[in-house]
Amino acid sequence: MILKSNLNKAALFIALLFHICGLIGILLTPYKEWFINSTPIHLLLMTGLLIVTHLKKNKHFFLFFLITCMAGFLIEAAGVNTAAVFGKYMYGETLGAQLFNVPLIIGINWFIIIYCAGMFTQAYENYTLRRLSKGGFSISKQLQATSFIIDAVFLTVMFDWVMEPVAVKLGYWQWQNSHIPLFNYISWIIISALLLALFRKLNAGSRNIFAVHLFIIQLLFFLVLRTFL
Repeated sequence: MILKSNLNKAALFIALLFHICGLIGILLTPYKEWFINSTPIHLLLMTGLLIVTHLKKNKHFFLFFLITCMAGFLIEAAGVNTAAVFGKYMYGETLGAQLFNVPLIIGINWFIIIYCAGMFTQAYENYTLRRLSKGGFSISKQLQATSFIIDAVFLTVMFDWVMEPVAVKLGYWQWQNSHIPLFNYISWIIISALLLALFRKLNAGSRNIFAVHLFIIQLLFFLVLRTFL
């Protein structure tokens, strides 16, 4: 338990360090482009920290990881090449090597968002259930699952809403006529709901406080950039 606590603290320190350095580099230094172009390395590092801090690294967890990464990439490939999923958009070169006009790293980004939102919601759910049980209340499994999906989907869509204009300014991707369509967020609701249902079905989550912290850190990171960039 002490080792796990120290691991979470180390991961939190690294995540804070990299995000703070990223903010300073993008907003306050002449090396903005270098920090922006380091995004793929940053995403891989955060993914590594999430995997290391995950308690139960069983087949269900890695199955969720693989399915989410592959689904995220294939959905983006369909979206970019048909404009039928999110609307008309295209990726820039910032996120690195591409296949089918989609950065290979994008599946990793989907995993980070879905996993962290799932963990955040699961932590809140566990806290709420403990409080209710102390008061003599009980919630059906079906209601718990429904509540989990609704809450976690809200988090993912909120995160995307905060991130979208920043991603455009950083050159991650561009929307036709520089307009982010409402259809994009509707698609996010549907796709994230399916992936979060998979998260729940596979029981891919175990208590990972670092994932909760990382979700908050990344949300604040994009909020600051959205405000000052």
